[in-house]
Amino acid sequence: MMLIQNAARRICMLTNGRLSVMASSLMLLAAATVVLPAATIPVPNGSFESPSTTYAYPIIDSWEATGFTWYDQIAGVFFNAPPTNAANAAVFLDNCDGNQAAFLFAAPQVGLLQDYGSVGGTNTAPDHAFNVTFDVGKSYALTVGLIGSSVEPLSSGATLLLSLYYRDGSNNVVIVAATTVAYQTNVFTNLTHLLDFSVTVPTVKAGDAWAGQHLGISLLSTVSPALEGGVWDLDNVRLSSTMAPVLANPTSGAGQCSFVLQSEPGSRVEILASAAPTSPLTQWTSLGIVTNTTGRFPFSDTAAIAGSRFYSARSLP
Repeated sequence: MMLIQNAARRICMLTNGRLSVMASSLMLLAAATVVLPAATIPVPNGSFESPSTTYAYPIIDSWEATGFTWYDQIAGVFFNAPPTNAANAAVFLDNCDGNQAAFLFAAPQVGLLQDYGSVGGTNTAPDHAFNVTFDVGKSYALTVGLIGSSVEPLSSGATLLLSLYYRDGSNNVVIVAATTVAYQTNVFTNLTHLLDFSVTVPTVKAGDAWAGQHLGISLLSTVSPALEGGVWDLDNVRLSSTMAPVLANPTSGAGQCSFVLQSEPGSRVEILASAAPTSPLTQWTSLGIVTNTTGRFPFSDTAAIAGSRFYSARSLP
């Protein structure tokens, strides 16, 4: 435990992101007990709508090629033609976001990435449009829609790696979290309907090597040479962050305890109090539900404190 403050014999402590305040022990415990609301982070050209085309085009704006050059024509965007005839209906992606999706050949180390310093499409220098960092106190989730091409079928077992990363001092990609997607016909049962796959970075801590570093997205074919061939269709790259409720800056005096609730802007949070931190949730007293409009909400408990008083916060849907 780290000593934060000592005032009027009241001690405030912070333990692994849980803030404690005691009247002899005034305790603040930030605890999430339900799915937390997430903030959407825009991904430049995350729906692969640029450049606009009416056919397949081997360039993807904002995304950097890895393991190949655009001249190889093994990745790009394509128009998801409306099902106006039998041929189009057979290949039309029924849940495509927008009018276009991306294609990526299943070849070893062929992939797409995007970060603060990446050089997208035919650019010759980074535009820094994707300026996102791994912020302490937040978790991150990447979700991508995937399907095997019905025109260029994948081999069973072909793999694609979805990852979130940062770059070290030598500009090397360092993966923080990743998910491997393996193509199997019993999973991808409908080749005209994209399935969502996700990868999550747990709450970033101050001591993590990636804390404060620029966040990067990588979509990489990791197929073995024996299974090489076929095409992945990709669409709707989504990134979100979630800030767990934190009770910070505790003060006490004049018979009350005050602190600041930090959480996602706009989130609904219930403040709870108890005489014992191990009590079941049903035995905690609700001090009120607040809407944290700005992300920082000052809160005061004006009730008289007799003995120990413990506080917790939980996000609500």
